[in-house]
Amino acid sequence: MKKTRPSQRAPRPFSVVALGGGTGLSALLRGLKNHVVRRSDKEPTLARPITDLAAIVTVTDDGGSSGRLRRENRVLPPGDIRNCMVALSKDEALLSRLFQYRFQAGRGLRGHNFGNLFLAALTHVTGDFAEAVRVSAKVLAIRGRIFPSTTSNVHLVATLTNGKRVQGETNISRSTVAIRELELVPRRVRPLPAALEAIHNADLILMGPGSLYTSVLPNLLIPEVARAIAQSKAPRVYIANLMTQPGETTHYALSEHIRAIQEHVGKKLIDSVIANRKPVSADVAARYRAEGAEQVRLDPENVAKLRVKLITGNLLQEHGVIRHDSPQLARLLVEHFLLSGRP
Repeated sequence: MKKTRPSQRAPRPFSVVALGGGTGLSALLRGLKNHVVRRSDKEPTLARPITDLAAIVTVTDDGGSSGRLRRENRVLPPGDIRNCMVALSKDEALLSRLFQYRFQAGRGLRGHNFGNLFLAALTHVTGDFAEAVRVSAKVLAIRGRIFPSTTSNVHLVATLTNGKRVQGETNISRSTVAIRELELVPRRVRPLPAALEAIHNADLILMGPGSLYTSVLPNLLIPEVARAIAQSKAPRVYIANLMTQPGETTHYALSEHIRAIQEHVGKKLIDSVIANRKPVSADVAARYRAEGAEQVRLDPENVAKLRVKLITGNLLQEHGVIRHDSPQLARLLVEHFLLSGRP
């Protein structure tokens, strides 16, 4: 009798949750989407392919088109979620041109992005912002899931080191005085159950990259979100910013970013930190320095004292402005957490 070869064992699925906002989260998702597999994909390229990629996005933006829609139409700010949709879309070139299109004229239209208007309109049609995001993601066939961190109308309030209190993400970002404490108003808001479920089921939890106080921390200040991350057995990874930000993180070393998260949340949420080791070119560094920003300084000894593992890579990309190298960042995460297992 002819022997039949045993069938190959199917690769174990792998779920990734990324929390953040701004351009940092979309840069991360843009790289990770290329490692997401679907049923239609013939053969996964990884032994542990990403079968579920979920983004949990901050909703505290109050500036620009998002801020106007928030004030005038009573919808949650759609801008960061729009950027995530574009980053996760299969045909990013076309969708980016459409969703990022900004009207240059027209009373009431000028300054708005098409994608923001699309999400605002769909919110009114469905009666629920989270449902509008879900439907949009399905229509656009994105390679992942997107959740607002909460559907509550929340604002950021910062207490500065000089004792002054500043309200609103835009005003906080413009402040040139260091931040002593950040809080959500109202303090206790409910996260989406689906977002909590994604955290509970995650094999890898990523926080950042993005502005420490206006993109990363707002999600973690939601008590149930922080509790779910703290209780998770999955590797919990903070992806550090490339540059400091004037006022928010002036002169912050890497360890000070981590310490700020731990002090605000009151729980240990970070097992590993991903940081860039590639130097910024001299001319670009000088331009950023003139604006009060500098490359985030690595201080391995202090990071180790916080019981956090440091992982570095050449993650910097310069095209007029400094951004994370999305493919390289994704490859580093794959190498450390999807190929070689947990650290």
